[in-house]
Amino acid sequence: MAGRVEVTETDRDGTVLVVEHDPGVADLAGLYLSREGFDVHLVTDPEHAASTARRLKPDVVVLDLSTGVHQEVMAAVGATPIVCVVPDGGPGPGPYAVPRPFSPRVLVSTVARALRGHEPEPPPEGLLRVGEVILDTATRTVTAAGTPKSLTATEFDLLGFLMGRPGRVFTREQLLAAVWGSAESAGTRTVDVHIAQLRAKLGALSPLRTVRGIGYAADP
Repeated sequence: MAGRVEVTETDRDGTVLVVEHDPGVADLAGLYLSREGFDVHLVTDPEHAASTARRLKPDVVVLDLSTGVHQEVMAAVGATPIVCVVPDGGPGPGPYAVPRPFSPRVLVSTVARALRGHEPEPPPEGLLRVGEVILDTATRTVTAAGTPKSLTATEFDLLGFLMGRPGRVFTREQLLAAVWGSAESAGTRTVDVHIAQLRAKLGALSPLRTVRGIGYAADP
């Protein structure tokens, strides 16, 4: 049976795209989310997921990982937060995951948390730590397993931006705008070069992760 694309109209508190292979589960998720004031769009045919995401530009995506279209949807929505519905309760990528079978209330609270975290916040003053890499925003110093690392100002700002938002995936254009001040002031290759330099300096302790076809993140 072919899947469907369905729109539930509500007062818009945030647009949520639900990609779910089971129509019954999709309907239940849509019901609970719409009750909370979200503008809910349901997709039960994975073939339509990426194209709907590109057209809709949702604020949050709820993505059933068993549909097998995770990479396509991520590429379509860029840095938009994704709430991953994880089969068999396994670990999910990113900071927002709901194990299956899930409680609708848990799903709603996770979507709300993802929506609140959608806008990038400036990194907090003080120490940022990811694994054994510690970045001090006050003294602008970085250590890896206690060993000081010498970074350029731009390398420090790029690392600090990503470490201050662990698990968030940013496109090269977003990183250019955030760190260099304009996505037009330098080519996207500039980001790749600086990421490579950071990895070389931090070695095996580097928290930086490449998301193929999208951009980069600092693993939490």
